[in-house]
Amino acid sequence: MKFRTEIKCPTASRAIDHHSKLVLIGSCFSEHMESKFEYFKFNTFANPFGILFNPKAIEIAVRHCVEKDLYSPNEIRQHGNIWLSLDHHSRYDHRDQNQVLKEINQQIELGHQALKNASHVVITLGTSWVYKWKENDTVVGNCHKIPQKHFNKELLSLQDILVSLRQMIKLVRGINKNANFIFTVSPVRHLKDGFTENTLSKSLLHSAINELKKETEVNYFPAYEIMMDDLRDYRFYKDDLVHPNEMAIDYIWELFKTSWVSTSSKEVMNEIEDIQKSLAHRPFDRDSEAHQKFLKKLEGKIEQLNQKFPDIEFHKKRK
Repeated sequence: MKFRTEIKCPTASRAIDHHSKLVLIGSCFSEHMESKFEYFKFNTFANPFGILFNPKAIEIAVRHCVEKDLYSPNEIRQHGNIWLSLDHHSRYDHRDQNQVLKEINQQIELGHQALKNASHVVITLGTSWVYKWKENDTVVGNCHKIPQKHFNKELLSLQDILVSLRQMIKLVRGINKNANFIFTVSPVRHLKDGFTENTLSKSLLHSAINELKKETEVNYFPAYEIMMDDLRDYRFYKDDLVHPNEMAIDYIWELFKTSWVSTSSKEVMNEIEDIQKSLAHRPFDRDSEAHQKFLKKLEGKIEQLNQKFPDIEFHKKRK
């Protein structure tokens, strides 16, 4: 008897290994994926503008990074005592305008280099709903808890989304013709928009990606389908019943790894996980002979791995 519908993910056209350079942009799911990649010591760079949900906001971020289009003081606005950019996540908000500009422009410089050298660009789309700043009718990346009266809420059309996705690819391939794109739709349900509205929003994202695949060589990883159809049980959600919990994230990661990570790097990941678990070990007696032998053995494992991958670094071991 079968009690669930398992999703078979296609094998990657260009597998990820420990020589790959990844850029992840988009919703909070992209940051969950980045944390997994970082744990296993892949070369990653994520969300230079912070978490972004809609395709237009992601397109704006990609354009600024590709063109190294830095922000000027007149593009930063003040709300209360805080300076902010409507294109960016609130993690850049600060009381000092110069600090905001410094941090977001540093990330644009880093984002440019990351996209220029990326082997894989993973873009996670969250919603088709956008908020437009009434003052100039432009789509924002984040409302920063500014009162709703300053924004108009709209649903992007299929054509709007396609234009943004095409532009992202055109921009990146203008500086990096070898970049391999992986699109995914966030498994997080945006129920504040409404149940029907969320379904409509996600369907537009899926339709746009499907149309894009007919036009150019891009890939799709079914994170949303895995959550909705394979893990269709509230035990896989956090207490808010909206966001996937750690168990669900781990499961989706395992399917991504099976589909996209090379066989050789899966073996390397096993070595790295063994080292990571050893680094997290807390001894009863740090000065014991047994613990000193443990540390020496651990140091040998790290040195052996570094001979093959000199760029891999681990947090300093506790003595």
